Amino acid sequence: MSGVLPKVLRILLVLPAIGFVVIGLRFAVAPAGAAKGLAMPLLDGAARSSQIGDVGALFLGMGLMILAAVVTLKREWFIAPAILLGLVAILRVLAWRFHDAELLMQMIVSEVVIAALLLLASSKLTKAE
Repeated sequence: MSGVLPKVLRILLVLPAIGFVVIGLRFAVAPAGAAKGLAMPLLDGAARSSQIGDVGALFLGMGLMILAAVVTLKREWFIAPAILLGLVAILRVLAWRFHDAELLMQMIVSEVVIAALLLLASSKLTKAE
């Protein structure tokens, strides 16, 4: 694939990747602000440790995987964060449907769009093996 589309697709993926890395790092250094930015309170005690570790790692990991994908153009680096984002979106819907959570459509839509871009990139930007 040559031309402008691969460059645009890479830019469209680098932007959320940087955002994910920033959110992950914020959970490490300023977790109250990071949690607030995701519409969640900062928890206490052992729950805080899990929240900072799990949520921070999820965002930092997804961001780093997307950056690895854009640099290496390896299919698996595109697929892994797409799976994670898809699962996050699905679990948000399940939380709303079965556990009295608020339906956060803006977050769900952005997760689905980024996952779709990753899947598109996995087929359009990767090298034939």
